[in-house]
Amino acid sequence: MTITAPDPTVGPTAVPQTKGPLRRAFDRFFENRAARAGLLIVVPILLAVSTYHLWWPFSPNAIDLRAINKGPSAIHWLGSDGVGRDVMARLLQGGRISLLVAVCSVAISIVIGFLVGAIASFGGRVVDGTVMRFVDLAMTLPPVIFLLVLASIAGTGIAPTILVISLLSWPVLSRMVRARLLELRERDFVVAARGMGAGLPHLLFRHGLPNCIDILVVYATLQIANAILLEAGLSFLGLGIAPPEASWGNMLNLARSTVVLEQYPWQWMFPGAVLVLTVLAINFIGDGLRDAFDPRSDLN
Repeated sequence: MTITAPDPTVGPTAVPQTKGPLRRAFDRFFENRAARAGLLIVVPILLAVSTYHLWWPFSPNAIDLRAINKGPSAIHWLGSDGVGRDVMARLLQGGRISLLVAVCSVAISIVIGFLVGAIASFGGRVVDGTVMRFVDLAMTLPPVIFLLVLASIAGTGIAPTILVISLLSWPVLSRMVRARLLELRERDFVVAARGMGAGLPHLLFRHGLPNCIDILVVYATLQIANAILLEAGLSFLGLGIAPPEASWGNMLNLARSTVVLEQYPWQWMFPGAVLVLTVLAINFIGDGLRDAFDPRSDLN
């Protein structure tokens, strides 16, 4: 029998490396043109509203009596309002406040929705039935009326607005989390963990949370756009962010005056345009994330 020595010039057979699920999800996301366009819009807006105090010379509440109701100019790029405040500074500060309210309210609603859905799925039949009836009750309340009632009780300001929006948004997420974890709790590793005496906190945060990350990320992205619109609506009605603090909603409230609507359109047109553009861009990103985390995308 002849033994052939391996040829040193021939390297080992290359083993094809497969991408992980997270890498495939990011690849699918960046292949989505609308999602990329959303990023190109949102990132500059975030940079502008977070750093404007470093490069813009006017503050949101600084009054210039010589520039009352003046249109866009070389000094005031987007004009000034009825008391001489710079519209550009108030637009950027309003974006900061609106995005802060949206992000904080969504974070609170994610915590509430995840805990409610997870406890319902892992708590047993009695707990599940009780919690889900409470969720059903919360979902049957008319959202607009419920929002206005909560806003009138909580009052105006940043903290009450965050509280009102967060209390309105969590029931849908809790149902999605419950549906995911009801399937997860029957898997072998979860059954084994429960058999070894794992408590509810271990099951929720060691097994439940990592398996719900995709749901939470997509929900958060889409809900931020919805929260921006809710804040704008409340502030437009005088139940959200109260003047003199700026937000996109209470800047749009100026359009309720016929004089401002017809003679000084720059005072409401720019906030309305940025609001629509931001919400559309965030929705594009959310749709891209939803498609990216969809496991059925690998079958296409």
